[in-house]
Amino acid sequence: MRPRGVHVAAAVVLCALSGPALAACGSAGTGGLESAGPTRPAVGPVRLWPDLPPATNPPIDYGESDIQRVPGIRVTGDDVRSADAVEVVRAEVRARPDARTGPDGLYEETARAVAACVSEPAACPVMRPYYRDLTGDGREELIVGIRMPEQQVAVRVYRAERGGLTRIMSTVDQVISVELAGRDLIMRVGSAGIPGYEYRTAWSWDERQGSMLPTRDEIVRVGPSGGRTPAGRLPGPGPSGTTGSSGTTASSSTTGPSGTTGTGPSPVPPPPPEETP
Repeated sequence: MRPRGVHVAAAVVLCALSGPALAACGSAGTGGLESAGPTRPAVGPVRLWPDLPPATNPPIDYGESDIQRVPGIRVTGDDVRSADAVEVVRAEVRARPDARTGPDGLYEETARAVAACVSEPAACPVMRPYYRDLTGDGREELIVGIRMPEQQVAVRVYRAERGGLTRIMSTVDQVISVELAGRDLIMRVGSAGIPGYEYRTAWSWDERQGSMLPTRDEIVRVGPSGGRTPAGRLPGPGPSGTTGSSGTTASSSTTGPSGTTGTGPSPVPPPPPEETP
């Protein structure tokens, strides 16, 4: 004779495996099945305007302007920690001192401050570097931030290869925070003209392009319902042509959700715990 406990256990397993169809298994002693309600039909994607002709222009080659050898910088053993972050940025400014647009674009006063980092270190806009394997090759990359006016921050990533450094990412935006999550670099930026929202762009390594690309871009509600302070985009453009995820990125001509000039400074939520350099 099979013990009664075996029958009870079997019933519990049946309920667990049956899902919504037997949602009432745990009802107060009824012992019967109850309907979980009608299931909504699945709706697949529908293509709009299927007669549109294919684009004749070739797709933009994301990242081609990102990949750039840093002139005059040598690294030991392809270890990015052997390179000084300030000297890396200074080398780029020396090579293109008048660059105000594109991936090399800096404000004129920022470029001057970078050039004077050795003589005036307290005013140097190059922030402390961080290191993380973003490409998945087992070696760290160098992550550099450069402060600029109007809360603009230039974020650049460098990869060590063949005894030197190759820049694989460059973008500028009015940054709320920059975070590392696994092999992704995530930038949070105040929304343009949409109070209570922010843009979040995840930059990820693309083996085909050999550079970091903005692979995920989203608008996120950050008001009181989300437990965070609304973050409005600060006014004032960066160097022409170098806006980041809320406009045209400095690394390509792609655009994220664009908008009008922001409404002015808003409180910024506290930053997440810092990554150890």
